[in-house]
Amino acid sequence: MRAVFLSAAALSLVLAACSQPAQKAPEAAKAEPRALAGVDLDQPVHVLGTEPFWAVEITPQALTYSGVDRAEQKAANPGPTLQGNLVSWTTKTEAGADLTVTLTATDCSDGMSDRTYPLTAKVEIGGETLTGCAAATAAIERAGESGRVE
Repeated sequence: MRAVFLSAAALSLVLAACSQPAQKAPEAAKAEPRALAGVDLDQPVHVLGTEPFWAVEITPQALTYSGVDRAEQKAANPGPTLQGNLVSWTTKTEAGADLTVTLTATDCSDGMSDRTYPLTAKVEIGGETLTGCAAATAAIERAGESGRVE
């Protein structure tokens, strides 16, 4: 009789342990935003150059290259690769051209305005290399005609 009582007590303990509320798994750590020179790379970034005038709009979904007397070319955004004070995107446009955008955390002047941008840009597309500046799209939209784009 005593063995039955102990078995019943042991069974009660096992069942009680199984009925404890489940512990919540620790929340996944939020990923740190990817940034360079204060520019959040997970938000739209505008890259631009002069002589000839050209631009690349980088959004989380795509890179869109455009320029004066140039056909617009789009490419899927593969995500940025950060290495020290450099970030780059390497992809292929829908037209099949290789496209690499490299941004460096150094101040930049576009040579046409009195603005200072936080990033210097190099764009390689279809065998051509272009240089210019870059900043967050929202920062450019807020900026005046002169001063630092922040």
